[in-house]
Amino acid sequence: MGSDHYFSAQPAGPEKRRPLQVILSGQKRQLTTAAGIFSPDAIDKGTAMLLAHAPAPAEQGNLLDIGCGWGPVALTLALRSPGARVFAVDINERSVSLTRDNADTLGLSNVTASLPGEVDPLLTFNTIWSNPPIRVGKDELHALLRLWLPRLAPGGLAYLVVQKNLGADSLQRWLTAEFPTLGVDRHSTAKTFRILEISRTDGNWEHRETGK
Repeated sequence: MGSDHYFSAQPAGPEKRRPLQVILSGQKRQLTTAAGIFSPDAIDKGTAMLLAHAPAPAEQGNLLDIGCGWGPVALTLALRSPGARVFAVDINERSVSLTRDNADTLGLSNVTASLPGEVDPLLTFNTIWSNPPIRVGKDELHALLRLWLPRLAPGGLAYLVVQKNLGADSLQRWLTAEFPTLGVDRHSTAKTFRILEISRTDGNWEHRETGK
């Protein structure tokens, strides 16, 4: 994809915003997008499967969207759970800005979009939803999941959507080995995607060092 890749903190080229009409939480929404982010022109197919098949998020507490892009997951979480605080994180500064502005457009004052390092490290999350960046590579992906999954609150649930031919089953095996105190299950399979469910039923966490 060259230097203008959506994994970059600052995508190459000027930011040229344009309108984007999508359906979120059952209604048409008029939002804004730009090049240099993940799936800028539509809701990605994997994200659409996550939004359609993941159980309802927690109604209160802290919710997290890992890799927010222009905001489809974070905005949906905020629309479905207006009493919760939604945190949207991305290493792509353009994505963070777009999610923040799209939340403002929809009047969603319960959304905080930021870079990962700007989130209070003491926060835990009742719900985590993510279409994780599989193509970034195993080392980076595993580091990302090690950063956020331990921050599931007791009783919390995380849902990750992963394409089957991009390693959904191997990721499930790695998660099971890496996080022995978390429950890791296959929640559902739809078309070419799997949705993995990660649950936390106790107040403790440990991870087991495994090979990459």
